[in-house]
Amino acid sequence: MKSLSKKNILLLILAIVIVILPLIFMGGSEFEGADDQAEGVIEEINPDYEPWFDSLWEPPSGEIESLLFSVQVAIGAGTIGYILGNMKGKKDVASNG
Repeated sequence: MKSLSKKNILLLILAIVIVILPLIFMGGSEFEGADDQAEGVIEEINPDYEPWFDSLWEPPSGEIESLLFSVQVAIGAGTIGYILGNMKGKKDVASNG
């Protein structure tokens, strides 16, 4: 049981390092989404390009947009975690029962 706790602590530390290192080394950089980059390339290739349609709703600020994206990521991660945990639980029950 102790080795599992050590592994979990090491994984947690590794995750924190992975999150913090880019912020330290690339702190002054602007992190923008692929949508913004694609829009810039399209305008560069064809300055007269008109989108086929507009968004139904535009978030009032970038913070709200980030919040909604984070909620979407959390729902996806929770769903994947639930499915994987459920599959592992079924496997454990099948092997023990």
